[in-house]
Amino acid sequence: MSNKKNKRRSKIKLWAGRTSTVFSIMLVLFVFGLLMFVEYHSYKATHEMQERIAYQVDLSSETSEDEALSLRDELLSFDYVKNVDYISADEAARLFSAELDEDFLTLLDSVNPLYPTLMVTFKADYNPQRMTELRQQFEKEVNEYTIVDGVTYHESMLNDLSQIFYKLSWFLVIFMVLLLIVSVALISTTIKLSIYSNRYTIKTMDMVGAKMGFITRPFLWRSILYGFLGAVFATVLMFSAVYAFNKQFHLALFHPRYFSGYIVLTAMIFVVGILISFIATYFSVHSHLRSKNDQFN
Repeated sequence: MSNKKNKRRSKIKLWAGRTSTVFSIMLVLFVFGLLMFVEYHSYKATHEMQERIAYQVDLSSETSEDEALSLRDELLSFDYVKNVDYISADEAARLFSAELDEDFLTLLDSVNPLYPTLMVTFKADYNPQRMTELRQQFEKEVNEYTIVDGVTYHESMLNDLSQIFYKLSWFLVIFMVLLLIVSVALISTTIKLSIYSNRYTIKTMDMVGAKMGFITRPFLWRSILYGFLGAVFATVLMFSAVYAFNKQFHLALFHPRYFSGYIVLTAMIFVVGILISFIATYFSVHSHLRSKNDQFN
């Protein structure tokens, strides 16, 4: 009876150790996944914001449509320019009247005071310093054209927004690296407890002359399984939390344009989970064997 009880207790401890290992990996990957999710949407928000901001190129009143369209084609040849829309003086008046919900030209005896413009958008660059340099370069080059009266954009607002997103992204990256380092240490401790329960088996294999690779191989394969299971549970938990958050605040976090990014994010969770478990197990087993060898020497 006592042998059966001991076997039962050892099985319970074994499964408790395995469960705690998978649970620890799952929690780490859950937090890591959420941080990656925030980092991804921070990047997308910065990217989309930069490509939506229009730089208004004011043209002189004497500019003909052919001249404006010719300048538009030249601006499109710039490497950093994404799109250029031409708005004639008549089109500008129509848009302004639509905003006012009243034909303002009737108040001015049908004299249109508006000038033709070109609305330019840039290709996104994640580095705010680079974007600042591009804006300055663009303004300098465009103002050299005789038909251009000036370039209008909110410089201070653009710089502030770019700096905020850039600093936030770096903070998240540094935080994730620190999280992974601490995670390896914590999971390593958990795995050491699991290895300790197999200390007699390890000791026996070591005493009969088994090589280090032969002893560690079963533990490493098991670590890959732990990392995989932890990644599965973490992914399910993370997207469940995101789904609840998305439903609560009526966001568009599950728009098809994000799916490719989510696939990469999920793959990274699995890779990181397996690597963390593998590295922690590798160092734990080798540390345990070295400590045992030191005791016998």
